Amino acid sequence: MSSNIPPAISDILSHEKAQRMAEFFSILGDPSRWRILSALALGETRVRDLAEQVEMTESAVSHQLRILRSARMVSYHKRGRNVFYTLRDHHIFNLYRDVSEHLDEPDDDDEEHHHHH
Repeated sequence: MSSNIPPAISDILSHEKAQRMAEFFSILGDPSRWRILSALALGETRVRDLAEQVEMTESAVSHQLRILRSARMVSYHKRGRNVFYTLRDHHIFNLYRDVSEHLDEPDDDDEEHHHHH
């Protein structure tokens, strides 16, 4: 095994874990959920403010947050009568950042792309 693979990765995924990973990503197949995650990547936010930031109704945001919560991507805590949402942990933050940065990278290592331009 080449030495640049992190030691935590020691085996092929089980079918069960691969299924769970596929389900995890299917939840992310929705642009508005990515916009909500991007807002939460900036810091904890109340539903009302979140709705304004992502230009959705509060009920639509609440619906999406319930889905993201059941997928363990976001969590929340109450302070007084306010409910604040956050990304669940650094894994979700890193996932958001890595996918975002990956998509912004130039294609310069992809020879095929150059011939089409």
